[in-house]
Amino acid sequence: MDIRNTTEDIVFNAVQSIFNEIKKSGNPEKLCLCYQCRTDTICFTLNRVEPNYIVSNRGFSRIEQTSIKRQQIEVDIATLIYKGLRLVNHNLRPTATHDGSSVMVPKETQNDPIYDIPTISGRIFNGISFEPIVGLDVSLYCEGELIEMRNNNWQNPFTMVPSTPGIYTFWPAPITAETLDTTNKFNFTLKVDAPDYEPLQHFFTLAATSKFNDPQSYSMNRSFKLPDLYLFPPGEAEQNG
Repeated sequence: MDIRNTTEDIVFNAVQSIFNEIKKSGNPEKLCLCYQCRTDTICFTLNRVEPNYIVSNRGFSRIEQTSIKRQQIEVDIATLIYKGLRLVNHNLRPTATHDGSSVMVPKETQNDPIYDIPTISGRIFNGISFEPIVGLDVSLYCEGELIEMRNNNWQNPFTMVPSTPGIYTFWPAPITAETLDTTNKFNFTLKVDAPDYEPLQHFFTLAATSKFNDPQSYSMNRSFKLPDLYLFPPGEAEQNG
């Protein structure tokens, strides 16, 4: 189904134009204009504007007819972009280099067959209070090795934070395959090792079929959700069976 959100086009083009203008002016505020800050600014803006979906050129024509409304939308979007850029620069991602390089450079070429691993998510609770865990690191291993993530926006180990209590998410990088259309099973281990709790290890297996490299965006339909897990203080797990 060919559905297009025209608001995305407006935002992408506006960000490109504004970033170019800032560069031409000599960037007097010394704002970081790297790839990561650009994409974070786009996300900030898109999360604050209404989408406008079309399925045909007729729909696009209707949008072009309402030029006055479009101009106002573009003004509002530009205002949001400047606000977002300054907020992004005030909270620079520590995982990005901020040197103008892209964080989304794939290691594989489109001719390389790969195993595309879905996003992996789940929740961890305190086994006594049943409250979601925060402040602990969760690590994901594949075949005994800490597995690399898709890009620098996804961390491994993952630190569970108060804004998303108890929730962890991973998006493993594609695994290179030797041949096409080959199904392979990968053994994963989720580990939590914290001083106030018994060590936790959860084992699971994912199967994937090799295919030509076709970079995909995050999709809820491709997310593998693990069962809820529980951490116990030392000795409590045995006492509670």
